[in-house]
Amino acid sequence: MAIQRMDNVLIVVDDLDAVIAFFVELGMELEGRGPVEGRWVERVIGIDDVRQEVAMLRTPDGHGKVELAMFHAPKATRHEPTDTPANTLGIRRIMFAVDDVEDTVARLRGHGAELVGQVQRYEDVFLLCYVRGPEGIVVGLAEELR
Repeated sequence: MAIQRMDNVLIVVDDLDAVIAFFVELGMELEGRGPVEGRWVERVIGIDDVRQEVAMLRTPDGHGKVELAMFHAPKATRHEPTDTPANTLGIRRIMFAVDDVEDTVARLRGHGAELVGQVQRYEDVFLLCYVRGPEGIVVGLAEELR
């Protein structure tokens, strides 16, 4: 048996509205939002008395998804600082292909985003950068040079 596809990436957040706005500005589309609770979810994630609100966003091509979850109960815990460097163990970023890196960075700044380093050219292939958005979420942006 083989993997059929990667379905989504989950990010747990404190400010669901701010993070949704950030990803919508990036170009993702809000697919749905609503409460998730009950015994079935408690059994899946291994936490009792769960109450959360979940939002699902998808890329314009419909293939990539980001799931955001805000826990009302029990409250989410933070296990690391939000400004961890790129060499910290664990998932560090999600990479998106964009039409225009500079324009995307400018628009995301309106949502509190900051460049992690600098926009850099990789040969004649890509313009690349990392942007830290709300709640320390890091996204990579790649503009293919034609």
